[in-house]
Amino acid sequence: MTARFGGAWGLDGRGEDDIRRALVLLSDHELNPSTFAVRIAASTGASLPAALLCGLATLSGPRHGGASALARAALEAAMRGETETFLASQEGQSPYGFGYGHPLYLDGDPRARLLLERLPHDHPVRHAQRGLSARLGQAANVDTGLAALELAHGLPRDAGFTLFAAGRLAGWIAHAREQARSGAVIRPRARYVAG
Repeated sequence: MTARFGGAWGLDGRGEDDIRRALVLLSDHELNPSTFAVRIAASTGASLPAALLCGLATLSGPRHGGASALARAALEAAMRGETETFLASQEGQSPYGFGYGHPLYLDGDPRARLLLERLPHDHPVRHAQRGLSARLGQAANVDTGLAALELAHGLPRDAGFTLFAAGRLAGWIAHAREQARSGAVIRPRARYVAG
């Protein structure tokens, strides 16, 4: 798969290594929304393709797999010296939605660190990312890591989402198979509260 991406995007060996790293880092991440959707579908006996479609549909949301697009916009704005303008346009939005902070990683998303460390320290994308982190008081998350790869390698605007989805597919298949083998239907309970 890495060679296919590399060929389609005209990457050299280092670029392909960066893509490989991203795919591995994105393959699994506990019971995030898209993985949970896959497991729910698989638990009902839905086919593997149907379960994967549930994952892709969930991943497509701007607060999940689609966040790398806004993370790219944040980096581009910072590289143009327009950080404050970008932040003003995101008023009321959590920085998590554009690639900073993560509820599971209070000390920083290790996936982002492992993607960003592949870029030279003095690369303009790294400079922009560090500036945004300092301004927001939060470390970059994986969405910024994917956006940084897009910009550093001249990848298409949707490459971050494509990599996110391709990496997750391998993990989703494993989750779906495990859930189907268990024979258990996932059926959470709802608690009704008068309000």
